[in-house]
Amino acid sequence: MNGVSGRMGYRQHLVRSILAIREQGGIELPDGSKVTVKPLLVGRSEAKLAELAAKHGIEDYTTDLDAALADPRWEIYADFLVTKARATALRKAIAAGKTIYTEKPTAESLEEALELAKLAAEAGVKTGVVHDKLYLPGLQKLKRLIDSGFFGRILSVRGEFGYWVFEGDWQPAQRPSWNYRAEDGGGIIVDMFPHWNYVLENLFGKVDSVYAQAAVHIADRWDEKGEHYTATAEDAAYGVFELEGGVVAQINSSWTVRVNRDELVEFHVDGTHGSAVVGLFGAKIQPRNATPKPVWNPDLEDSHDYDADWQQVPTNDVFINGFRQQWEEFLVSYVEDTDYEFDLLAGARGVQLAEAGLRSSREGRKIELDALSLD
Repeated sequence: MNGVSGRMGYRQHLVRSILAIREQGGIELPDGSKVTVKPLLVGRSEAKLAELAAKHGIEDYTTDLDAALADPRWEIYADFLVTKARATALRKAIAAGKTIYTEKPTAESLEEALELAKLAAEAGVKTGVVHDKLYLPGLQKLKRLIDSGFFGRILSVRGEFGYWVFEGDWQPAQRPSWNYRAEDGGGIIVDMFPHWNYVLENLFGKVDSVYAQAAVHIADRWDEKGEHYTATAEDAAYGVFELEGGVVAQINSSWTVRVNRDELVEFHVDGTHGSAVVGLFGAKIQPRNATPKPVWNPDLEDSHDYDADWQQVPTNDVFINGFRQQWEEFLVSYVEDTDYEFDLLAGARGVQLAEAGLRSSREGRKIELDALSLD
């Protein structure tokens, strides 16, 4: 596990996924047997690794990635590094023949992301890319609605994501300063468009084109040491995505928005037979036969309570942490040697959308997306 001292690598992948799997005694396989996990922590700071290992009862840690990759005891290489460092490490893991499970974006460019996918395929290396948003309770409820035919023909999707990230002068920022420096791999498009790609293509259809407008709304920020710097990467992006089948999606992503919604991300889906609004956990619906008939009259105050027209979708399932759920699925796929759809090629499609979004903003036009393949 390379990069576990970072926020995401530590909280979601180590503590809430791998250690949680270890503590429950492993994962039950289809034949009733169990497979468990043993982590090796990898990073640059031996002191930090030793502290984490001692805190969680982990036996193995190292600052020598090459030695770890050369050791046959460790079967899977998991990458949670910053984006700029990821491709180099993934190449080493592929060359060592390790199974790979990695965060996204998988590379800084589409060319590099596609190259990694091809290298892994040629080497016969199994790969998995984190698609955590699909495992959110709200989006699992949304998938259930889609699969049941609730919407009829889906017309459009509107997404709102984001929150106010403090500038760092009078309150510390909630996100690392490199997020706001393009030269360090920062920017909300690179961060979020890979997420939107897999959410859209797995729930609504392949993304055929994108029109995006990026913005650096707040240029003056202060880093972790309290030192001023000028942001060079966008802190907001406004995107319109055309999907196969004619669905139109609009998603606003912003670190400069004050939240006035039930959750930090919400998707509003409209269909001929019904609509839904879903977030991280919640989901509410309005079917066709319970839709009110508004009449626009700007001269009269509208006293109708539109929120009351929506019905909450019950939580009929037991949802576990989304990162852990995907880890469990990937580990079962690894042990059972089955195909895994969220691979490096899927990750490359996310990089493709981010690259196209940045290009669209630069050129002020819609960008069509070509189909990707390993050929």
